[in-house]
Formats: sequence, C-alpha cells, structure tokens
Amino acid sequence: MDGQIVVDELQVVVGKPVWRLAVALAAVTTAGAGLSLLVPSVLNGPAAMQGSARGTALVLLVVGVPALLVCLRLAGAGSVRAAILMLGVAAYIAYNAVLFLFSTPFNPLFLLYVAMLSSSLATIAALVAALPVPDLPALFDPATPIRGIATYLWVVVLLNTLLWLRGVVPGLFHSDDPDFLRGTGLTTNPVFVQDLSVWLPLAAVAAWWLWHREGWGFLLVGAILTMWVAEGISVGTDQWLGSRADPSSAVVSASLVLPFYVLAVVGCIPLVILLRHLRRGTS
Repeated sequence: MDGQIVVDELQVVVGKPVWRLAVALAAVTTAGAGLSLLVPSVLNGPAAMQGSARGTALVLLVVGVPALLVCLRLAGAGSVRAAILMLGVAAYIAYNAVLFLFSTPFNPLFLLYVAMLSSSLATIAALVAALPVPDLPALFDPATPIRGIATYLWVVVLLNTLLWLRGVVPGLFHSDDPDFLRGTGLTTNPVFVQDLSVWLPLAAVAAWWLWHREGWGFLLVGAILTMWVAEGISVGTDQWLGSRADPSSAVVSASLVLPFYVLAVVGCIPLVILLRHLRRGTS
C-alpha cells in the first residue's frame, strides 16, 4: 500500500468520533486547568503542592490544549505525523489528569478532572482505532535510525526506573512515611504508580517493537517521545511555581527547573529524527 492510499484512509477514519472526543478533551482540559490556575481558592493542601499543580495547569493551557487542537486539524487533513503527535499529547493530558485526581486534595473541580481523564483515554482509544497501524512501517524511510532511537528509550526507562526505586525500596522497610512523601500531604506517589506500572514498561515494549520495525513501535515510540517532551516542560514549570509558592519546601526545587527544560529539548532530538523519516506524501 503506497503512502497516498494510507493518507486517504487516514482522512476518512480521523473523522467525527475522534474530532468530537478531542474537542471535548480540549474543552474540559481548558476548564479544569484554567480554574486550577486562576482561582486561588480551589486548590488546597501544602503550598508547594498547590504551586506545583498550578504549574502543571499552566503548561496544559499554553502547550497541551493548543498542541492537541493543531494536531487534530492536521491529522484530519491526512497528516500521519500529526496523528502520532496528537496521540502523545492526549497521553500527556491523561497522565496529568491522574495527578490532578490523586496529587491534589478533593476539591470542587474533581468532576472536571475525572472528565479530563475519561475524555483523554477515550480520545486515545478512538485515535488508535482510526490509524492504519500495520501500514506504518512502510511509511518510514528504511534508513530511519530505529535502533538508536530504541536504545535512547531503553536508557531513559532504565535510569527513570532506578531513580524511582531509589526512593521506593528503602520506604518498603519503614513503618512511617517514606522520604518522598514528606511534605506532600499524599498517601502515595501517583507519579511512581503511573510510571512503574504503565508508562515505563510500555516505553520499553514500544522500543522493542520499533527495533523490529513493527507498526506499534513507530506509533507508540513517537507518542511516548512526544509525551516525555511535554512532561519535561510541565515538570520544569511545576517546580518553578511550586518553589515560588514555598521556597523552604523540600518537595520542589528551583534548581530542577533548568534541568527538566534541558531534558525536554534533548527529548525533541529523537522525536524529530523519527518523524523526519516519514516518506513524502504522508506527513
């Protein structure tokens, strides 16, 4: 199947279901993130955590929602590249919807956060169902450096896993709260839960599929790299606003702002390399 046929199919299947779900996702994310950012009385809990949540809300508003809508428009016009990016943006919103639900004390926006999570998962499901995943390998140039990109993912997965386990494992042998929970007001860490149970294993498997030039590898690796770039920007921003809200807190640190922005820039490199190898006529 040549690239043009795939593009034509993509124009047909990225239709009303995906559009409606993505627009709903943009609407509830704008409402939830906007109110979290702009209404001081909504959030509660430790000041550092409130500031961190507002940082996340800010990036959702100025990066997540606009990126989602731009990618939706381009994917609807037949862009495979935009569809892959859109999947990553929807995953990024889902990731942070979980954080709003479990990292912030119950508040009047709870149902909006639930709507963010449900609509992001529905958008992901509809978009994946719409894409011609088995045909994706044929759309990428044979010279695509898939092994280098797969290796990059495995290195990130390994380092991230070791970093999280460094905090988790010692906490397993103490009856009191582990160090990573002190000052957060949380009973557990939803970042550790998500990353160790879903996102890091998925990234490792996606890299394996990419190594073997399987369609799911191209799709998921592109989406995960997109999600990581957005999350790097988000973490840098939430550390910035969190540290401004409570400079004395050990939960957040202004010293982490620049490193996470740098990680976001570095993460753009394999993403750009991957998507630039899409054949002409399929972008």
